[in-house]
Amino acid sequence: MAKKQPNSKLSRPADNCAHEVPARKAVGVDPKIKASNLRRLRLIEGQVRGLHRMVEEDRYCADIITQVSAVQQALRSVARALMSNHLTHCATQAIRTGSLQQQQAMYDELLELIYKNAR
Repeated sequence: MAKKQPNSKLSRPADNCAHEVPARKAVGVDPKIKASNLRRLRLIEGQVRGLHRMVEEDRYCADIITQVSAVQQALRSVARALMSNHLTHCATQAIRTGSLQQQQAMYDELLELIYKNAR
């Protein structure tokens, strides 16, 4: 995988999901998924602020850990929704209409995403 260089466009072998840095764009975004993700992320922001406050106030460690787990689960939920959108739009387009190189790049990207999110 190529390394990101400052002020340069990183172009992966065309997976049709607009992989140009800094402004990569999805091929398509389901408006309902986007709205749901934004709502979830706002809630997660509040949870993280609550965690910060708990640490500042020297709250009981087990209570903080429980809240950290809740934030992690909420983030996994957002990641699953994003993966669903990615599979529905970006990956599908690359696999159906892309060159063999684009298709392989998408397969590689999907495997990497699955490995990263399976931890």
